[in-house]
Amino acid sequence: MTSEITLSYDGRNGETVRITATPSMMHPEQCTFRSSVPLYPENSAHFATPEDSHGSPLIDALFKLGDVGALTVTHDSVRVTLTGNASWDDVIPRVGAAMRDVINADGAPISDDVTDLQLPPEELQQRVQQVLDSVINPAVASHGGMVSILDVANNTVYLQFGGGCQGCGMVGVTLKYGVERSIREEVPEIGEILDTTDHASGRNPYYAPSSK
Repeated sequence: MTSEITLSYDGRNGETVRITATPSMMHPEQCTFRSSVPLYPENSAHFATPEDSHGSPLIDALFKLGDVGALTVTHDSVRVTLTGNASWDDVIPRVGAAMRDVINADGAPISDDVTDLQLPPEELQQRVQQVLDSVINPAVASHGGMVSILDVANNTVYLQFGGGCQGCGMVGVTLKYGVERSIREEVPEIGEILDTTDHASGRNPYYAPSSK
């Protein structure tokens, strides 16, 4: 399954809850589920294991489905990463139903303990910068590129790729398997990691832009 699908459910107050599932074409093991109801207002968090839940109903419900390797929750969405040979055709309806049940239940989908454990933006930025300086930029420098922090807000880090990385057709792969992994290894408290670069304007990228 590669196309977007929207699931509609009855909400607890008579409204319609819509959950739109969008599988990633670049990373087929990932799918983003966007909800018409906020899940974690103005915040983000990453959950690598069930133990990271700290009593969050949404995280507990999704990990109980099985075949879930990691979750990243933002204001109104959750990115689900599968493990094993699970199929999105099977998993999308189950994730949607689990999200519906949590949304319609009492209490917030994400525990206050998760928020309490988050680091101040200044500390997050300092620690991410250390990873960029010591691990990431020395590696991408061989391609004539560099990665810098544009901002850190609401537990989300906004990155900008420059030099040979801007407009590079491999940036999606680099961000997923290189930059994001390196940052999460050293700063597990970080939530979402976003690439804000305008790759269409990049000059002389190391790799040609992808057609997809």
